[in-house]
Amino acid sequence: MRIAGTVGDSIVDGPGLRFAVFVQGCSHHCPGCQNPHTHDPAGGHEVDPESLFSMLDDPLLDGLTLSGGEPLEQPEACTELARAARERGLNVWVYTGYTFETLLDQADPARLELLRSADVLVDGPFLLEERSLDVPWRGSRNQRLLDLPQSLERGCAVLWVDPRVDRLAQFTPPDT
Repeated sequence: MRIAGTVGDSIVDGPGLRFAVFVQGCSHHCPGCQNPHTHDPAGGHEVDPESLFSMLDDPLLDGLTLSGGEPLEQPEACTELARAARERGLNVWVYTGYTFETLLDQADPARLELLRSADVLVDGPFLLEERSLDVPWRGSRNQRLLDLPQSLERGCAVLWVDPRVDRLAQFTPPDT
């Protein structure tokens, strides 16, 4: 697996404390990308996915985030990591410049297996003209947070709902 690097305590790549892996190589080359150093597939350095498994054992972690670069360009290695995270009770987020619909149409078995091994897909290319700091966990307004199990089951994009926000919406303060 070729990666640009990791962050062991990310709070910006999904909810909670996350172990983020930034894969190396991306064919999208989105103008304004925040990680242009990850585009060159020959950059970064090689690691065995298993060498990262121990990083998932931090009891404070809530999840694993696979970002990049483009994780869907290294689906087998990313699937190994995703499965190791799920075995540890962590949720898995995958960032991609592809849309969910494109990935379904491609029907690439390795890419679909990565999707089946994850919980949330942040899909769509970064669009500089849609850039926003007001959309949590995304760089541009066109990108979506998708509930992967539901999306795969239904065969169409289903937006992810943050369960923490959902619980807050149901909270009724006591009468005083």
